[in-house]
Amino acid sequence: MFKQRVITAVILVLGFLGLLFSLSSLHFSLVVAPIVLLAGWEWSNLMGIGATRHRLAYITLLALALAAAALILNLFASLDVAMAQNLCLAASILWAVIFLWVQGYPSSAILWSPRPVLGLLGLLLLSFTWVAIALLVHLPHGAWLLLFAVVVVALADIGGYVAGNLFGKHKLAVLVSPGKTWEGFFGGIFLQCVLIVLLSQFMPQQITLTMLVALVIPVSLYSVLGDLFESMVKRHSGVKDSGNILPGHGGVLDRIDGLIAALPLFALLFLLLSPF
Repeated sequence: MFKQRVITAVILVLGFLGLLFSLSSLHFSLVVAPIVLLAGWEWSNLMGIGATRHRLAYITLLALALAAAALILNLFASLDVAMAQNLCLAASILWAVIFLWVQGYPSSAILWSPRPVLGLLGLLLLSFTWVAIALLVHLPHGAWLLLFAVVVVALADIGGYVAGNLFGKHKLAVLVSPGKTWEGFFGGIFLQCVLIVLLSQFMPQQITLTMLVALVIPVSLYSVLGDLFESMVKRHSGVKDSGNILPGHGGVLDRIDGLIAALPLFALLFLLLSPF
């Protein structure tokens, strides 16, 4: 199982890097769209939609939402950065509300668990994620910015996994995700601090240590929130994995749950900090 997990991870990383650094900003944004739709297919499963035609109808709605976002952003001409920034702000505010739902589970389920609400949440969160990706790759040094964001989320995940397995005793959110611990949480934060210190040695002078902390730590916290939210939805729906398309990893949502929460905030903070 571990070997299969490693092989899948290596293939995913190589594929991601190959596409990110070989495609134009527009083409990369378009290539990501089918992956978002696949995540939407898995989200429809978490909603409890069984009939294939109903799941296809949901995917059609998500595709229309992505198309509308592309038009609003003026994707095929000159990307409207201000509009994209506003959408990332809306996403970050929505995730702040989701944090309250995670804290209040299971009582909060009455607010978010009805199928129409879950369906709308899926459309919004996945569309916002795609907007954040399109925004980041269209910025100067966009490929490196997106890679930076992905590394921040990956380190939070890796630190949490390793520290949780080695030292985990105190549960982080037992009703939401019994496997996650405070030790794992701080393990992820520790790796973020290491990343900040390393980056501070190589970044241009205008990118200060304070700026890196203001960018990395909140994004790391949001990535944990994304993971907890998907765990909460799966737990409430009685689903172990969002899918089985990735051997050893489960579904697409299981791999990108942290990114869904973190990427809009990363893009928003980067623009607000204006390091370049």
